[in-house]
Amino acid sequence: MSGNPYGPAQGFPVPPMPSAPPPAPPDGLRAAAVAVLNLSGLGLGYALLRRWVLTAACWAATVVLLLVALPADADGVPGAALAVYALFVLLAAVHGAITGLRTRLSWPGRAPLALLLGVVLLAVPAGGVVWYDDAHEEAVQQALLDRLDKADQLVAKAGRHRFASAQDDYRTALETYRELAVDHTGSRAADQVPDRMRTYYSTVGAAYGHKEYCDAIEPLKFLRTVPRTMPKKHLGSLTRWPDDRLATSLYECGSAGLSGGEADWVTRFGDLLNTFPQSESAAKVAPAVDAAVKKAEKGVNGGQPCTAVQQLRDLDTRITDLSGSAASAGDDLVKSADRAGRSGDAGEYACGVDQYKDGDFDAAQKTMEQYVSDNRNGKNRDRAKKIAIGAEVAQTLPAAGKKLPTTASGGSISVTVKNDSPDDVTVLYTGPVTGSFTLKGCGSCKAYSFAETLRIGFKPCSSGRNYPQRTLSLPVGTTYFVHKPHRGSSATPASDTAKLRSGYIYTECAYTTRTLGSSY
Repeated sequence: MSGNPYGPAQGFPVPPMPSAPPPAPPDGLRAAAVAVLNLSGLGLGYALLRRWVLTAACWAATVVLLLVALPADADGVPGAALAVYALFVLLAAVHGAITGLRTRLSWPGRAPLALLLGVVLLAVPAGGVVWYDDAHEEAVQQALLDRLDKADQLVAKAGRHRFASAQDDYRTALETYRELAVDHTGSRAADQVPDRMRTYYSTVGAAYGHKEYCDAIEPLKFLRTVPRTMPKKHLGSLTRWPDDRLATSLYECGSAGLSGGEADWVTRFGDLLNTFPQSESAAKVAPAVDAAVKKAEKGVNGGQPCTAVQQLRDLDTRITDLSGSAASAGDDLVKSADRAGRSGDAGEYACGVDQYKDGDFDAAQKTMEQYVSDNRNGKNRDRAKKIAIGAEVAQTLPAAGKKLPTTASGGSISVTVKNDSPDDVTVLYTGPVTGSFTLKGCGSCKAYSFAETLRIGFKPCSSGRNYPQRTLSLPVGTTYFVHKPHRGSSATPASDTAKLRSGYIYTECAYTTRTLGSSY
């Protein structure tokens, strides 16, 4: 029989088995190693503590950050995402340090080695940051280059249209160039802005290169405003690029308008004289204006003297306006204006003659009367008076206008003109001799009825009264008379055509006829 020599096992109790390994004594190096390993963002500290769920959480957070950050673009990683991730990694490091203080590492066995490993592995996120910064910077540079390219395309597109419709595109492109140059100094795009600005200027001012000077004015004026927004260091010599071109365009456009009779030449020359008073183009203004006056003066003796006179009148007015608006106009323009005015006055005579010959007697009368009024000492003033009279007669008796009146006077035939009218009458006559005079009204005379004038044997000026009268000495030939009563401007003048022959004495009688309440 076998048995326990010591008797039943009841005097030595067996201790229970532990449910988990006992905690390790506190180790600061171990805690620091876990914290540093977790700072890598890979949760390696949790992995060495065999905390796999927390390790997976660290990996998940890092993957999410990478998905947000990659591929790198010009906008970079949102600040909120970086802040959340940084806070998460910091909490992981703190929590890992607390946990690792009393928990043994699965590997390596020594805490200093783990801490050294953690420090070395910090190069992974640090290198990632450096790489990402480079990638982000390249993305920014490429984005700026893309903006530069879009601005270039906008300029090229605008260059295919007239400036008025393309101006907004030019302004948009200019604003892009300015932002690149000012806000992104040192970028590859900013370094290319000066070259792009040369292209910009040549495109905007292309009309000048095509010698379309009037079309070039507004674009060149616009280019002169560019230095107000674009720093001059990015423009260089372009700052003064438009000046000579604008001065030339203002002169050429104004000169073309002056030659073509357009009104805007005064504005063009005025802008030139005020903006570039010392330029070579400004020095050409006065000679060009003087040449235009001389050309119009020659036209007075040409086939269209009235047109030339109108040009001289217009030149007088516009040159006066120009000399008044341009501070640097000088005396030459004042002299040209005075010359145009005097030539226009003198040219009225040639215009009136031309109108008379063309049968426009009403216009000829007005022109000659204006000439007489404007030229107190004009050499043709006396004849102009005669032509004005002849033109007025010809309006009633067109045959009177076949020959241009002369200043001849006197003759061998006596013609007495009497006034059998209660109204004053102006007598106009033209033929070999032209003139006019006024007879006072006959106080005892009356206006005849229309029926009386139709009676057989009707003879005015035959009652033996002392009629107001005047005797003329006229040469042989046909003389045309018009009796113009002074009663109202609507009174119809009477007329007579007298064929004067030697050996006769002639009498003309002016009288007034009543008809339907009016008289003539």
